[in-house]
Amino acid sequence: MSLLFAQFLNGIVIGMVYFLLAFGLSLIFGVQNFVNFAHGSLFLIGAYLGITMAGRLGWFWPAIVIVPLLVGGIGMAIEWLLLRRLYAAGHIYQILGTYGLALVIVETVILVWGPFTQSVDAPDLLRGVFRIGSAVVPVYRVFVVAATGLIGLILWFIIQRSRFGLQLKASAESSEMSAALGVNVPSVFRRTFALGAATAGIAGVLAAPMQGVTPGSGDEIMGIAFAVVVIGGLTTISGVFLASLAVGLVQSIGIVFWPEGGSILVYVLMALVLLTTRHELASA
Repeated sequence: MSLLFAQFLNGIVIGMVYFLLAFGLSLIFGVQNFVNFAHGSLFLIGAYLGITMAGRLGWFWPAIVIVPLLVGGIGMAIEWLLLRRLYAAGHIYQILGTYGLALVIVETVILVWGPFTQSVDAPDLLRGVFRIGSAVVPVYRVFVVAATGLIGLILWFIIQRSRFGLQLKASAESSEMSAALGVNVPSVFRRTFALGAATAGIAGVLAAPMQGVTPGSGDEIMGIAFAVVVIGGLTTISGVFLASLAVGLVQSIGIVFWPEGGSILVYVLMALVLLTTRHELASA
């Protein structure tokens, strides 16, 4: 029972990290109708930058702020230089183009950081454990839940209450009408992409102390994030949040009963959702 409870808590933590990644994927698709298969690579950049800043420089706390800004800037530059040219090209060309970009990013990561697994320890303040009954919960994982909850509230405020959020929703509804009303739609799209990239970057920073990072980590977590947005709805942020928690729990608890198949269960769940409900992905 204590093992199941510990895995339940672990699933919540994993699910919160998945939410940060899937949020950006869902946001970019919902606003720009753009399928970004390079999104996992932005997580990868965030993780490696976090390892460099926290592990080699001892700057974990600054990394939480600096890395998402850097990754957001990288995302904005990628959108302006490359991806905006694919907006009208259709989803197939978007998938092919962003997958090619992901390969370039992975090879660049290998050149800079090497092909081997890298990891970083949690900062001294966040080491140690809590005991809940017979279950042991690392302090760092509690911090991750609290931090992602706070970030989620900030994202909600940006989307629902800020001027940029209003422009974002208007552009998603009708970019032509928004442009006619004076909204700089290309700028909105660029900032949307930067916001999605930044959340992927902070997800990478927070995940790095919990697991080793390899150049293939971006592809692996991209698959999970894609499953999350399919299960939760490609344009529904609240649905993505609930789906992230569900996927984290399925994966974490599933490992107890099927150690080799925790991730497989996630894709089985995605397939069941596609078979039983009509999602935007199925009609895209």
